Amino acid sequence: MPARHIVAVGGSDAGISAALRARELDPTAQFTVVVADAYPNFSICGIPYYVSGEVTHWADLAHRTAADLAATGMRVLTDARATRINVDEHTLDILDPAGAPQQLSYDALIVGTGAISARPPITGLSGPDALGPADGVHLFHSMGDTFAVMESLTIRNPKTAAIIGAGYIGLEMAEALTARGIAVTQIEALPEVLPTVDPGLGSLVHAELQRNNVEVLTDTAVTAVAGTDTHTLTITATHHGETITRTVDFVLVVVGVRPDAELAAGDCVHTHHRLMGVTWLPLGTTAHKQGRIAGENALGGNARFAGSLGTQVVKVFDLVAARTGLRDHEASAAGRGWTPVTTQSAPDDRPTTPAPPPSTSESPPTTRPAGCSEHNSSATAAPKSPSASTPTPPHCFTP
Repeated sequence: MPARHIVAVGGSDAGISAALRARELDPTAQFTVVVADAYPNFSICGIPYYVSGEVTHWADLAHRTAADLAATGMRVLTDARATRINVDEHTLDILDPAGAPQQLSYDALIVGTGAISARPPITGLSGPDALGPADGVHLFHSMGDTFAVMESLTIRNPKTAAIIGAGYIGLEMAEALTARGIAVTQIEALPEVLPTVDPGLGSLVHAELQRNNVEVLTDTAVTAVAGTDTHTLTITATHHGETITRTVDFVLVVVGVRPDAELAAGDCVHTHHRLMGVTWLPLGTTAHKQGRIAGENALGGNARFAGSLGTQVVKVFDLVAARTGLRDHEASAAGRGWTPVTTQSAPDDRPTTPAPPPSTSESPPTTRPAGCSEHNSSATAAPKSPSASTPTPPHCFTP
């Protein structure tokens, strides 16, 4: 019986994990990964730390080198774009790096094309005349975006920057640009930064940004971005019904992602949340785990994803914020009779002199972290220990 040939489209967490799992289970299987750029298996989550200089070389963002991948026996086709799936023929049409058409046959096909940056419908950011990297306006999601940002920072040498969006990447980039000596304005349309957590926790992150001299504008909807004769950029926005403007040297747009579904699908696989049921959770470790399942099932297996609790962690300057389970409004909307109960504490992981033991045999009271509630949900924010090492903290973590 000839060896099975499995093809994966996409060389990030899902595609590479699928290939590795398949090779583990059947070393005789042939596995080809088709990657649209030259950067398979790179940590997108770590990009802000390369911008800040904490990661000293972009190659250090690779989970595995090209040699590591080749040593597993998989074939990785970089700078190759999949254009069509011929289901009946079990073939995949691709364009090679020179743009020449080729065709790959497969016994099983895994589509893991991931996501692309969302481009908001804002004047100056959408349409045929949209501003781009040459104007100092950048979307930020891929390694290609990263190199464009670094080139722009070098050439323009900005003193001021605006970040549109205050999710994980936006917050990490606020820190990264501040570390480069750039004065940052962070603009978020929603009432609080880090909208994937409850507002009480988001407010702590908000304060930490301000403590590090980041101007934070929440409840602020950007309506236009325009270039000026002096090569700066003017941002027009509405804040509580009033029009405000900011003029900066550099603009970063990080308002989320959307599935890259041009070929078939991508980053739109439903995720089983163990409290909410079916949801959409486009995080790196979810893709990694589901990729392994896809690799096993491509060989005829029947693996199933055990589910996620939506755990997410992000570091913003000296604050580490984390959440798991359900937010208050999610618990209320779940329809299971849960009543959110929230307590708040101020955990501190800095080393201290141990306190003397209590004089009685009673156990000391316990305090749940901020956001902890009866439906197995918790969220907390803690200052980073000054004496601890500071590895690059991923913002895309799920159990």
